[in-house]
Amino acid sequence: MHAIFQYQDFFINYLEKQSITKEPKNLYDPITYILGLGGKRMRPVLTLMATEVFNADYEKALPAAMAVEVFHNFSLVHDDIMDDAPLRRGEVTVHEKWDINTGILSGDAMLILAYQYFEQYEPVVFRDLAKLFSKTALEVCEGQQWDVDFETRTDVTIPEYLKMIEYKTAVLVAAAMKMGAIVAQTSEENAALVYEFGLNLGLAFQLQDDYLDAFGDPETFGKQVGGDIIENKKTYLYLKAISFSSNEDRDKLTTLFSTKPDDYSGKIEDAKQIFNISGASKATQDAIQEYTSMAFDTLEKMNIAADKKAILKSFGENLMNRKV
Repeated sequence: MHAIFQYQDFFINYLEKQSITKEPKNLYDPITYILGLGGKRMRPVLTLMATEVFNADYEKALPAAMAVEVFHNFSLVHDDIMDDAPLRRGEVTVHEKWDINTGILSGDAMLILAYQYFEQYEPVVFRDLAKLFSKTALEVCEGQQWDVDFETRTDVTIPEYLKMIEYKTAVLVAAAMKMGAIVAQTSEENAALVYEFGLNLGLAFQLQDDYLDAFGDPETFGKQVGGDIIENKKTYLYLKAISFSSNEDRDKLTTLFSTKPDDYSGKIEDAKQIFNISGASKATQDAIQEYTSMAFDTLEKMNIAADKKAILKSFGENLMNRKV
């Protein structure tokens, strides 16, 4: 096994060797741009790590890890268009740097490119990877649609929200880990358990992302702080605040999340104040810890060495302590 930063280096070296820049430039340049913006590379790192957890060489998983990263970035390009987001990882989003049509088409091309990376595997592994990937990709689309639907609904429940983030975010984290298990050709039981580990870690990760969207440092977060509030997204923070607040604060929050003012700075601060006063901020942090603990509990069921369990646990702990 290697350290997290080593897996990141292995993947970045592989990524930089990929020949994606070709004609027409306006199709491929945005792909090179978004893939070059950096980020944590969490999902491909998990694919490489899971492969070695199950006693195979990480190099075998590099194409699968690339597929995961290309797909993830494809979803970000399209999400940014839907959210009209100006920044991604602290840089201008694809649709702002080029235009919306370019963002749509380059994103489409990325989805196809992602599948092509599976062609480097033997038929049985290719089949299992592609089957998991197709299931996951469709679930991500379903999660994104729920996310959009919730913006205009006033009756979103916490279970509905958790299902949405499970599909929009957590299933890709889980699939990234299971792909490593598939490449390593471990047992079905281990593959299912590492998927469950990734799913709970992904839920914790998204709840942490929701929290940082409201309370993160603009200098380190890389996205517009308060973006979910501006877009009236019914996040876990919002739903807990609605549940916990006084009638007066509940009415105020409902009103805030039914408007999109030109000057949104006051809206962001008012919402954050209610999140804190109501206890929603603490409840969200508690939920992050709960899902992280559930992920760690799953580790104990895996048929792997103790030192490998420790590495996966360390990764989860570092992820939950992030500021970006």
